[in-house]
Amino acid sequence: MAPAQDYYQVLGVSDKASADEIKKEYRKLAKKYHPDANPNNKAAAERFKEISEAYSVLSDPDQKKKYDTMRKFGAFAGGPKSWGGRPGRAGSTKFEDMDLGGFTQGGFSGLGGLGDIFSSIFGKGGKRSGDVEPIEQTVEIPFKVAALGGKVPITIPVTEACPTCGGSGAAPGAQIDTCKECGGRGTVSFGQGGFAVNRPCPACRGRGKTASQACGQCSGGGEVSINKKLRVSVPAGTDSGHKVRLKGQGQRSPTGGRSGDLIVTFQVKPDRFFRRQGLDIYCTVPLNFAQAALGTKLQVRTIHGQKVVVKIPPATQPGRKLRIKGQGIERNGRKGDQFVEIAVQIPEDLTQEQQDILKQFAEKADLKY
Repeated sequence: MAPAQDYYQVLGVSDKASADEIKKEYRKLAKKYHPDANPNNKAAAERFKEISEAYSVLSDPDQKKKYDTMRKFGAFAGGPKSWGGRPGRAGSTKFEDMDLGGFTQGGFSGLGGLGDIFSSIFGKGGKRSGDVEPIEQTVEIPFKVAALGGKVPITIPVTEACPTCGGSGAAPGAQIDTCKECGGRGTVSFGQGGFAVNRPCPACRGRGKTASQACGQCSGGGEVSINKKLRVSVPAGTDSGHKVRLKGQGQRSPTGGRSGDLIVTFQVKPDRFFRRQGLDIYCTVPLNFAQAALGTKLQVRTIHGQKVVVKIPPATQPGRKLRIKGQGIERNGRKGDQFVEIAVQIPEDLTQEQQDILKQFAEKADLKY
């Protein structure tokens, strides 16, 4: 039996490559070898299958972790080690040919059963055939919406069934036949070291049928691109980087599987007046010298849209913070406060009369240093 291929070598990436690097290389290769770009090219179709198989495992964090565990022990050609197989059987991945170095099929210590690792990668516990990857989108939200909660509109580019062909990919009146590549199953089996995993057929795109003439609107893909509009709920107290997952609101599955999810990452816009620390809200209020020295009363806006009268005591120093209790952010039964920070402004343009008054004050003031 020929050695099983190494998925990293299939995609041409290092085993240290990031998820973005793996995705970038997959997209480049998939575009190059896609059957639509290489009609009647069996070699390209086979290469596309290998690429799809490799990416389906390396793009899934759980499957990739288990694959890397197997690869570490040399289960695949090109891996870091070779199984100490029987003489004349180097590179074989059959169980009976593996010298597990004291480990049995019952399990690697701390790693679970070897059979569990294989089944988790090549079927059980993995994604179902036809499922699609989630869409991730970053959305900017206003400061007050993040603090108090609410809903924001978003637009995401997705695909929907072509209105002309209804998703079949066939032109009106075209003859539709059973796909010869997959025999009408909609899936093809990829071999990996004696194991197999099913993936959507690249020839019929998982539909199990091929048409004598492709639909003119969607070019046979059965899908058209649209901008989907949604309103996303923002939990109160949301911070930048907070994520929400919307089940089934992402990309539709062209093969009838469940639609993908939409993962929204929030980015909070700064506010001109308010700022935040945990559940507490902060704002800065300017006072002139006389107000700070003699004391005064001010109306201060809160994050909740109210105006609260704040008493400024005499001899208030720059940077002093005055608390408005209970006017912060509420989350999980807890509520923060709002703090008003005092900034004393020094006038830049004084009249002669104002200068004379301040000179008299300075001369009579008993300042100690």
